[in-house]
Amino acid sequence: MKLGFMTACLPEMNLEELIAWASRNGFQMLEVACWPKVYEKRRYAGTQHIDVASLTEEEAARIRELFASHGLAISSLGYYPNNLDPNLENRRFYHEHLKKVIRAAQMLGVPVVGTFVGRDPKMNVEEALEEFRRVFPDLVKFAEDHGVKLAIENCPMLYTLDRWPGGTNLATTPYIWERMFEAIPSPYFGLNLDPSHLIWQQIDYVRVVYDFKEKIFHVHAKDTKILWDKLYEVGIFGFGWYVDKVAGTGDIDWSAFLTALHEVGYDYVVSIEHEDRSFEKDTESKLRGILLAKKLLEPYIV
Repeated sequence: MKLGFMTACLPEMNLEELIAWASRNGFQMLEVACWPKVYEKRRYAGTQHIDVASLTEEEAARIRELFASHGLAISSLGYYPNNLDPNLENRRFYHEHLKKVIRAAQMLGVPVVGTFVGRDPKMNVEEALEEFRRVFPDLVKFAEDHGVKLAIENCPMLYTLDRWPGGTNLATTPYIWERMFEAIPSPYFGLNLDPSHLIWQQIDYVRVVYDFKEKIFHVHAKDTKILWDKLYEVGIFGFGWYVDKVAGTGDIDWSAFLTALHEVGYDYVVSIEHEDRSFEKDTESKLRGILLAKKLLEPYIV
């Protein structure tokens, strides 16, 4: 396996700066954020380190050479909108840009694009699955036609009361993943697996590795810490009782999780996703958070 990180938390750095810093600090891969040039109020969304809308073959060749000259590779291009947004105008925009990301991945020789399935939070699971079956086959087919795997992240996107109880991402549990993979049995459709979103749902994130070993295309390394006193106060239907942490500083057993990945034959990237508020005072602080995760994970990466 290789260690990398997701660039979305560092919009203030350009691609050249990120590549140089990653190379100096012993990383092997970068998961490159590829949002469009539009304002995003969601934290860490909206970052653009490759402009896929204007990418030419010449620029793609320059980027490939830039990575190669520093001993790095791109693990995935990342764009995480709500692909099942009930606002059809928004949805159309998201799909058009996602297809640009997929085309760019093909041009760059990147095998994976990371995204969300999305969801109308007012729909129940069965209604949302029906909408997924109607919308997503075309997106997966587009990725397949371009030789790119579509890896869906499992974050529930459930942070505010207006998203309760469904959140804005359907792909959150093993039951739902099974239904999605039955509906679209494509070898180009799988998971960008993030255990931090499973632990607070009380889902066995180690068992998931064994049960979905064929569908794990990419792995995020982010941690979660359960605040038990807060959970006592607000209960599981409340908010603020779990927080994002640098990988290795929360409650996830990384030895067990990464051992499971080794045992099932996963041999791609473990991509550090930094969203720890205690390490985001400034750029230096965020970079220290990423380096801390690297130091804590490295003993398990072989």
